[in-house]
Amino acid sequence: MPRYRLDIEYDGTDYAGWQRQDGQPSIQQAIETAIHGFCGDTVTLRGAGRTDAGVHALGQVAHADLAGAWADDTVRDAVNAHLQMARERIAILAARRVSDDFDARFSALKRHYVYRILCRRAPLVIEKNRALWSPKPLDVEAMHDAAQRLVGRHDFTTFRSVQCQANSPVRSLDRLDVVRGAGEGLIEIHASAQSFLHNQIRSFAGTLRLVGEGKWSADDVSAALAARSRKACGPVAAPGGLFFRAVDYPEA
Repeated sequence: MPRYRLDIEYDGTDYAGWQRQDGQPSIQQAIETAIHGFCGDTVTLRGAGRTDAGVHALGQVAHADLAGAWADDTVRDAVNAHLQMARERIAILAARRVSDDFDARFSALKRHYVYRILCRRAPLVIEKNRALWSPKPLDVEAMHDAAQRLVGRHDFTTFRSVQCQANSPVRSLDRLDVVRGAGEGLIEIHASAQSFLHNQIRSFAGTLRLVGEGKWSADDVSAALAARSRKACGPVAAPGGLFFRAVDYPEA
C-alpha cells in the first residue's frame, strides 16, 4: 500500500487535540474521515506529535497508507475539499508519496514549537486563542537568560504534567529562545528538541512569564528545575499560544 506524508496546518481552538477521542472532535479523526470521503479507505493516521486541546499547528506531519496510488496533488486537493465541506479548521499543505519505512513519529529527528505572548493593555480580540495576553510589558532579555538554564539534558519532572505517560522525565532540550516578535508587543518562545513531555512547553512559558514580570529570577528557574517536583513549576500557560511549527526528518 502506498504511503503518503501529509504536512498539516490547523487551528486547534475547537478540537480536543490531535488524538482521536470518543465523542469529541479531534484533528486525527477529521483527517481520517476526509480521507475516507476521498477514496473510501479506512486509515489510521500517525502524527509526529500529539498536540493538546486548543494547540495549533503550522507544520504538523502525519502519514497514512492508502490502497491506491494517487498523484500527490490529488491527495492534497481531494482531502482538503472534504475538510472544507465538513467546515474543519484544518488544511493539508502538501502530500507526497514516501518510502514504506518513513514514519511521521519515529523518523522525526527534531520537533520545533513556538509559544506566543502578546503584551498590550487592551484585551485580545483577533489574537484571542492564538497568543497569551499580558496586560503589562515583560522583560524579554531576563526571560531569555532564564530560559538558558533549562537548555540541555535534564530531569524535567517539574515541567511535565502529572498525567504525562512518558517512561522517563529526562529529555534533551536543544533550544529555548525568547525573542521579540514582528508585531508590537509580541514575544515568542522558540523550543526545539527531539521530543517533549506532556505540557512541557506550556510549563516553560508560564514559568518564564513570571521572570518577565520580575516575580522570579533565573536562579528561581534553576531551583525549580532541580526540585524535580510539579509543585515547583510556575502556572501552566494557556494552550492557545502554542503552535507546532515544524519537524525535521533525515531526508531534509
